[in-house]
Amino acid sequence: MSLALEFRSVSKTFRSKGRTVQALRDVSFTVSEGEVFGFVGPNGAGKSTTIKVMLDVIDDYDGEVRLYGVSAREAAARRGVAYVPEAPALYEQFTPLEILRMALDMYGIRRDDREAWCMQWLERFSVAEYAKRAVRQLSKGNVQRVALAHAMVVSPRLLVLDEPLSGLDPVGRKDVVDILANYKRDGGAIFLTSHVLHDVERIADRFGFIHRGELITTRAPHELVAERADRYLVRYQAAAALGEAASSIRSGEFEQELAQADLPAFIARLQDGGGRIVTVKPAMSLETVFFQVLEGALKPVAEVPGQG
Repeated sequence: MSLALEFRSVSKTFRSKGRTVQALRDVSFTVSEGEVFGFVGPNGAGKSTTIKVMLDVIDDYDGEVRLYGVSAREAAARRGVAYVPEAPALYEQFTPLEILRMALDMYGIRRDDREAWCMQWLERFSVAEYAKRAVRQLSKGNVQRVALAHAMVVSPRLLVLDEPLSGLDPVGRKDVVDILANYKRDGGAIFLTSHVLHDVERIADRFGFIHRGELITTRAPHELVAERADRYLVRYQAAAALGEAASSIRSGEFEQELAQADLPAFIARLQDGGGRIVTVKPAMSLETVFFQVLEGALKPVAEVPGQG
């Protein structure tokens, strides 16, 4: 299976307020054909800079980036690549149908069934009924659907998606996840960022955790969960929380995460104080793992002294 995207020891610095801050620090990862790669991290971690580098919006960086074997610094690398930003900037005076037609024209795609092809994608994203309505008249969720249809209509080999499910209701999120799953099965590659870790967990084959410009780890979901399989989420009733890590669910009911080895002592302490267990379940969500990995990575920001 060939590689759709390669980052090799990529670093990027910016000058800010008289000093140089490293936005990316020796970042390396790959995305294969037919793979969904989730890229997650807190605000300011380097996700947007990574996308700008791969799309050649930023070209003054160290290291190497290749798309299907072609350097990202060459225009040819972006043939067959489609990008949907977090806040799509579609021409509001045009209709969804016109926007999809323009996408075909920009990519130099000639189809005898052009009209039907555009309508097919609007139908798949459930916005066909708005095909001839100005974009300015659409809701945020429907604008997001049009932006996704705009990306898919050109039959891309690589989809770059920044918060692709933003603004969608639960039905819309499921529809988009299903479409992306079909795209992946057909050999398409997806690089996506999202703050909604549950959505990433449903879609991605592997995850990259980035923090302060550094790629902390790149793993498959089952690997991350297996490494922390001895963690449990305990919900209990008591007069007061048993520890600072507990979160209050409602009056007299709390929840906190514990290692398996700590459970017996915790339960004994709870019962001695007149409390009781409500539920005990594995704490194996991607969100839990993410914050554990992030907590372990917290450290002072390394800066490169600026000149003058």
